Amino acid sequence: MLTLDLVLPDTRYPIHIGRDILERVDLILPHLPVPQVAIVTNTTIAPLYLDRLKNALEAAGVNCIPVILPDGEQYKNWESLNLVFDALLSARAERKVTLIALGGGVIGDMTGFAAACYQRGANFIQIPTTLLSQVDSSVGGKTAINHPLGKNMIGAFYQPHMVLADLALLDTLPDREISAGLAEVIKYGLLGDAGFFAWLEQHIEALRARDHDALVYAVKRSIEMKAEIVAEDEKEQGRRALLNLGHTFGHAIETGLGFGRWLHGEAVGAGMMLAAELSRHYGWLSQQDCIRIGYLIEKAGLPVHAPDLGVANWKSLMSHDKKVEQGAIRFVLLERLGCAVLKGDVDDGLLDKVLSGSCIRRTPD
Repeated sequence: MLTLDLVLPDTRYPIHIGRDILERVDLILPHLPVPQVAIVTNTTIAPLYLDRLKNALEAAGVNCIPVILPDGEQYKNWESLNLVFDALLSARAERKVTLIALGGGVIGDMTGFAAACYQRGANFIQIPTTLLSQVDSSVGGKTAINHPLGKNMIGAFYQPHMVLADLALLDTLPDREISAGLAEVIKYGLLGDAGFFAWLEQHIEALRARDHDALVYAVKRSIEMKAEIVAEDEKEQGRRALLNLGHTFGHAIETGLGFGRWLHGEAVGAGMMLAAELSRHYGWLSQQDCIRIGYLIEKAGLPVHAPDLGVANWKSLMSHDKKVEQGAIRFVLLERLGCAVLKGDVDDGLLDKVLSGSCIRRTPD
């Protein structure tokens, strides 16, 4: 096991990365103000891992409240959030209860938001069970639910007290979920580490095959980069916005198709291709750069073409993005491989050209 620390102006917390560490309650207990937790998970993860975590905690004298939510992005809403509050209030959980998110990005986001709201702030711990959540969403304190008009539009910045990333939990993931997680890994290479991008080109097959050493390095490097950026800009006032590479397009895909039809990572994969194409039209990336990016995304098992949402609809959907300022959509683009920039004055004609030229009707298998 290795441990990274995320240091912020007002707090710091450990991020443990290892294999077979789910039941390491010695890592969890120091972060519990009282011996009471609510383990929030979903109908897919609960049969696999809930009892293992619950039994280990109860053996250490911790009272556990299980909260099992329906599985899927389409359930990342007020109704599911209220199921968490119903369970906490029915159990008479006090403010010092700790909420443990045992699941992927949807569970992590909802649990963190519930913790931010419950009695104006309860502790929470992230135990991410997908590659995407281990490398990205469990770290940094972004919590939210979706609205029919936009993804993650209702939420809060609320940091966990600890992250426990057990790579053994990836063994039960479907291949499609592994690919979805690799989208966020590729993102880190594109936005800030060209050397890491080149490493991914050499090891993408090993990552898809769940090679332990490759996964350890990919998870570690991704978390290191995110921790560095979040420590500098916790509330996304500047550099942290670069972590949204591919996400303005990707969130539009998820909202436009209906939440849950494409996985988040799949939408981000196609979104990064659109960002690369727009960057090429600005003369920043070469055609060969775009070919390299597309080849890696495709080798990761991700779509390289976005669905045809219609140019006007694309723009309407993207206008609900959190990076809109004074009515202008800000895009994360690439000046070169390994160097992302935020651009708010994108030429409308170039954007239309990219949206109409790069989109075909295609969905992941």
